[in-house]
Amino acid sequence: MFTNKCSTSTSETLMLCHNMGRLTSEQKQFYKDNGYIVLKAVLPEDELNAISEEYDKLFARKNQDKMESSWVGSDADDRRSNATQTVKGIHNLQYHHAVFNTFLFNKELLDALEDIMETSDIVLHHTKAHFKPPEKGAAYPMHQVSSFFKFLKTMVAAFLHLDAAGPDNGGLCVYPGSHRLGPQEDVGASESNFHYVDQTKFPLERATPVVCERGDVVVFSYLLVHGSPSNRSPRPRRMLLLQAAAAGDAPLARQPARPGQGWLLRGTNLNRDASISNRFENN
Repeated sequence: MFTNKCSTSTSETLMLCHNMGRLTSEQKQFYKDNGYIVLKAVLPEDELNAISEEYDKLFARKNQDKMESSWVGSDADDRRSNATQTVKGIHNLQYHHAVFNTFLFNKELLDALEDIMETSDIVLHHTKAHFKPPEKGAAYPMHQVSSFFKFLKTMVAAFLHLDAAGPDNGGLCVYPGSHRLGPQEDVGASESNFHYVDQTKFPLERATPVVCERGDVVVFSYLLVHGSPSNRSPRPRRMLLLQAAAAGDAPLARQPARPGQGWLLRGTNLNRDASISNRFENN
């Protein structure tokens, strides 16, 4: 059902990657089987450079003390017991600079999402950025996005790398095929205010590292078990992502509204009264 050991072979890496354009039937099947795929050359170099520049400016002007996004819980890098480990985070990037919208509305990305999600009607759920600084970037325990957003059936994440990433600088690690297991027990909810799965069942050291180059985008299911190790390298790991869902996908419960939630990235919303864009606590 899923891979239980690290695998970074050249042949597997090639299977994971997709040069932009419409996905082939083989690539669509790879996503269905594994719950993720790596997209290459999504953004042109000038747009990638502009995003990177504004990303750095945004993090520089924010109050560093109020940006802590490392995990609190029973994992080895709990910031209460290891205060030197940190991850800085900012949400709602589209409200900080217009350049981030070049990623949200990128045609190549939306073409790929349309193939993966099997719909031409796609809405935004939220955006965020995480910065793992060199030599002290905190690890993230293995978890599922579904622990945070239980009400969606089609949610995916599109994870843009602003730096080359691998296990040495805290890059993404996954359990391929774990999305087909469905929602797992949310162990973190009983231990802390964070969400993560059973770390003995899904240990980080047995996950598959997704080694990416600068500019690569990983699209993965909200049910895929994933996490990341510490950044102990001299290199940063900068990323940003968007969470998206099918426009007509009806939430199963009400949640607090997030800025921009429900924006149409592509297509039409024919079912707004029951959809993600109209099921907020403040309606």
